[in-house]
Amino acid sequence: MEKPLTLQTAIKYFSDEQTCIETVASMRWPNGVECVACGHKEHYYLKTQKRWKCKECYKQFSVKVNTIFEDSPLGLDKWLIALWMLVNCKNGISSYEVGRDLGISQKSAWFMLHRLRLALKEGSLMKLGGGSATPCEADETFIGGKVKNMHRSRRMKLESQKVVGLKNETKTIIAGVLDRKKGKVRAEVVGDRKQNTLDMVIRNHVKLGSVVYTDNHVGYDNLRSRFAHESINKEVEGYIKGKVHTQGIENFWSLLKRGIGGTYVAVEPFHLSRYLDEQVFRFNNRMDAMGNKMNDADRFNTALSQIAGKRLTFAEVTGKVGESAAF
Repeated sequence: MEKPLTLQTAIKYFSDEQTCIETVASMRWPNGVECVACGHKEHYYLKTQKRWKCKECYKQFSVKVNTIFEDSPLGLDKWLIALWMLVNCKNGISSYEVGRDLGISQKSAWFMLHRLRLALKEGSLMKLGGGSATPCEADETFIGGKVKNMHRSRRMKLESQKVVGLKNETKTIIAGVLDRKKGKVRAEVVGDRKQNTLDMVIRNHVKLGSVVYTDNHVGYDNLRSRFAHESINKEVEGYIKGKVHTQGIENFWSLLKRGIGGTYVAVEPFHLSRYLDEQVFRFNNRMDAMGNKMNDADRFNTALSQIAGKRLTFAEVTGKVGESAAF
């Protein structure tokens, strides 16, 4: 059967367990299967158990070991279809919908999606920008609901802490950078909009000396010491001043908020970074390195190649140390 290009063909293709194992193995070990314990490449394949046995250390291992799939009783057919939907649904996909589509509980689907989001997290050390031909845009945004829409108990708690009434005081801040030429974005959750915080975000993701465009927020005033910094006062100069604007990164913010507000409805600050990683992955994988448009299969294969060496337990995802569960 030919490799799938659509969700319909993917469901048929991954309905066979051995096909799933071979697909994951080929993406995880492009140069041949390696023992996860000692790295040896000579092994036996135990067909009845669907795992390998190393000829060097004699340990057995499956394709799930040391991946986001480890210790999950759910079959790879469900995992791979969930991954396909997550990376290709522009505004994300809810755990309720995944649960209904795969025939599992909403709780299991919720945990599954968080583990998949961990695989989507970009670990590249390559910085953005680099010269006048590749300017970067930097900006920050607020994520969170309005105080008037909060539950009464939570609103009263905030009132007792004297934070209600202050604009954006109850929201979570995200700072990000967009490389115009590459069309790539980097973003992270930050604690505040102070100069040191925003300066550190840009220094972590942008090459020194690059052209950086921002608005006139005071948190960016110190950038001129390390970057070719230009800013725009939107209230006075409008949204665009020649080449100086932040429309690109603001477009990303709108996509992020559309997914959170329309699909996920409410996201706790504790989990926000993973939802952010999800949206960053989809945004950065619209085009490949050659500038060609990526299709659903391309995004799926890219995500699948990042599953190894990542693990997220139920205790970690819920913030409850000592609690464990398998889904």
